[in-house]
Amino acid sequence: MTTQNNPLLQEFDHAPFSKIKNEHFKPAIIKAIEMAREEINAIVSNSDKATFPNTIETLEFSGEKLDRVTSIFFNLNSAETNEEIQQIAQEVSPLLSEFRNDIILNKALFEKVKSVYNKKDQLDLNTEQKTLLDRKYKAFSRNGANLPIEKQNELRDIDKKLSKLSLDFGQNVLAETNKFELHLTDENDLKGLPESFKEEAAQVAASKEKEGWIFTLEYPSYLPFMKYAENRELRKKMALAFGSKGFHGDELDNQENVLQIAKLRYQRAQLLGYKTHAHFVLEERMAETPEKVNSFLDEILEKAKPAAEREFKELENFAKDLDGIDQLQKWDAAFYSEKLKQKLFNLDDEKLKPYFKLENVIDGVFTVAQKLYGLSFKEVFDVDKYHEDVKTYQVLDENNKEMALFYADFHPRPGKRDGAWMTGYKSQYKKDGEEERPHISIVCNFTKPSKKQPSLLTFNEVTTLFHEFGHALHGMMADTEYPSLSGANVYWDFVELPSQLLENWCYEKEALQLFAKHYETGEVIPMELVQKIKESANFQEGMATVRQLSFGMLDLSWHGVDPSAITNVKANEEKAFERTKLFPNVAENCMSTAFSHIFQGGYSAGYYSYKWAEVLDADTFEYFQQNGIFSREVANKFKTNILSQGGTDHPMTLYKNFRGKEPKPDALLKRAGLIEK
Repeated sequence: MTTQNNPLLQEFDHAPFSKIKNEHFKPAIIKAIEMAREEINAIVSNSDKATFPNTIETLEFSGEKLDRVTSIFFNLNSAETNEEIQQIAQEVSPLLSEFRNDIILNKALFEKVKSVYNKKDQLDLNTEQKTLLDRKYKAFSRNGANLPIEKQNELRDIDKKLSKLSLDFGQNVLAETNKFELHLTDENDLKGLPESFKEEAAQVAASKEKEGWIFTLEYPSYLPFMKYAENRELRKKMALAFGSKGFHGDELDNQENVLQIAKLRYQRAQLLGYKTHAHFVLEERMAETPEKVNSFLDEILEKAKPAAEREFKELENFAKDLDGIDQLQKWDAAFYSEKLKQKLFNLDDEKLKPYFKLENVIDGVFTVAQKLYGLSFKEVFDVDKYHEDVKTYQVLDENNKEMALFYADFHPRPGKRDGAWMTGYKSQYKKDGEEERPHISIVCNFTKPSKKQPSLLTFNEVTTLFHEFGHALHGMMADTEYPSLSGANVYWDFVELPSQLLENWCYEKEALQLFAKHYETGEVIPMELVQKIKESANFQEGMATVRQLSFGMLDLSWHGVDPSAITNVKANEEKAFERTKLFPNVAENCMSTAFSHIFQGGYSAGYYSYKWAEVLDADTFEYFQQNGIFSREVANKFKTNILSQGGTDHPMTLYKNFRGKEPKPDALLKRAGLIEK
């Protein structure tokens, strides 16, 4: 195939999805690597003295085509994959890893970067330029540029292995998710399940030419089943399947991948002169050290554990009184929590869902963004999409300036990984007097519409949509010079602030009245339901907090230590969960083997950051509440100091510029009901 005929190698603004075939990817990536190499060679061979523009800026804008092609490819590998794409990923990942190392370990290039870095105090650089210079220098120094050649070769080898292991891990999790189905033909087994949910399961069965109902491990199927199915044995069957992904000792087993990834990351950190992988990672985070993270997690655990134990005891007693359950198990948690919540607050997700039609919630989040930041969203139909489910929007500001192109992909498919995430197909930046605006995407797995009713969201799905849209705003409102500092390219424990902040509006009457309307009658959500949503916001917050902390502790049990002596994945996990354990251990289950955030995504040694960012978001929302949740003054300060700034300065500096002070955990602990207001 000639490169001229490859749509990925042509000039394009929007990703040309309709023209791209799988066979275009590998040649395009190989050619884009070649182009990027030429750009790097031009920097190295430039006989002029190294300067900020001819070295640092030129390096920043090198590999532009490669960035565009790989962002399209790896986004599709997450949202619309197939065996062929997965195979291509296996083939190109080592090439990309090798190319990245070729840059980082290019001695002549590093010398040029270092010579500019060493004169930084004599250069008249603004804050963003200083940050870029610092980042570029550290990209080399923190990744082996100062190592002797034999150690650099060792590093290359480790990076190549890690890139393959991470792909294998993710492919196994997806295959495990797709492999399992609970096929029921007896209607008695469906007791407790809402009609709408049964109808969806019947549609899944019909699509597979089977009688009855099929339930899967995809979230919109799994979570309601665990919440409503009265048949305890079937809940157990689902929970064991969900909790044992990658833990069956077969060809999809991830135990060895987990051990290898943890050990190779540790070896890599040691090679680079760091005590552990967490020490390496956290040097470039707000938290700075594993010791600080551990003390942060301990501080929150100390406040949350007594509440969690009280809540667990209450749940245990409730299940015993209701159904004579002697020993509460993990597959009982969602079921009895939902029953207890209904009893205490007379609040049931099924009562709320009719008020949360997906299209209305989308309009709602758009309206909140309009009221806060003056944005408007216009659906467009002439932009290429990778799947018919995807919606595309033009985002405009109050002066009708185009801010972004926004892609939204809401429903599960076999080729789509679980969960929800925000990503980008094009960065925002300014170059040669021209500004490029970003192309931002959010991907979720929400309940599909059925023949009888539209897609109706659970309240948890509503908060998920707001969360991912908060990330999207970070990308859309970027206003920086350089792509690598734009939008959500910030310290990992800062990146969740805009997303978690926006979730707060889901609990506010003023916001809910804008979009929570009954899909059949148009009636605005009754205020007593809004009140119940508010009252129930802290329901089992102690248990939820301890659960979240346990994931952060599990992450550090792999990445904050020397894992060389760990031979048993499950045993290490049990030890990590000792202080947060509420439910009895389930021998058949293992979280690590499907913990994609840390073994496939970018959260290794960073899972604590969800809780860390909650401290920031609670403190920020308190500021909004003091001034009105739609205060344009506070929103403008947040936009100016945080959303538009990306990673142009240290996050604590940006935060203090916005808030006038450092955050304390008090606002979070008060909001969670863990300390007195």
